[in-house]
Amino acid sequence: MERAIFVRHGESEYSARALVNGVPSVAVGLTEEGREQARLLGERLESEPIDLCVVTEFGRTHETADLALGDRAVPRVVLPDLNDPFYGEFEGKALADYRKWAGTHGPLDVPPGNGEARAAIAERYARGFRFLLGRPEETILVLCHSLPIAFALAAADGRRPSAKMPLITPAEPHILYEDSLREAAERIEDWVLNPVYP
Repeated sequence: MERAIFVRHGESEYSARALVNGVPSVAVGLTEEGREQARLLGERLESEPIDLCVVTEFGRTHETADLALGDRAVPRVVLPDLNDPFYGEFEGKALADYRKWAGTHGPLDVPPGNGEARAAIAERYARGFRFLLGRPEETILVLCHSLPIAFALAAADGRRPSAKMPLITPAEPHILYEDSLREAAERIEDWVLNPVYP
């Protein structure tokens, strides 16, 4: 891999209402605005030589890929390691409530309802980044979710995971070259060994 183009999926029916969805079997499609965002993304990427498209298990990433790539013959791989978190009892509820919980709990704390601890999420994302780094394709389009992109960008910029990561704009490309993504994976892996918020 030479570079990864990370993109959050287009606006979904849940993100438009600021709700969370971490269960892939719950069908959450794109809104009309999200579909238009995906089509515009396709126009922006038209001249990019994309060798592989990576999506998660969530339909909204597949739908974004379908609209952005159109009839381009780009191989596709599903990478569950970059899935949205499992939110436990917060599933289908307000993002603000989950972010409030995350902001008042440590990275090893598990959300009620057997959710996923932030340290476990970070470890999974680092594993996903390692998968990308090990691919033979030069340019990889990665259609995933806000949180893995926020983790990657922060770590590539020298920052450790925090309780409240910034939200990523839908359908907006963020390019990380091989050395930056490798540094991000290493920084997250180091943090997982001693997960303390700054």
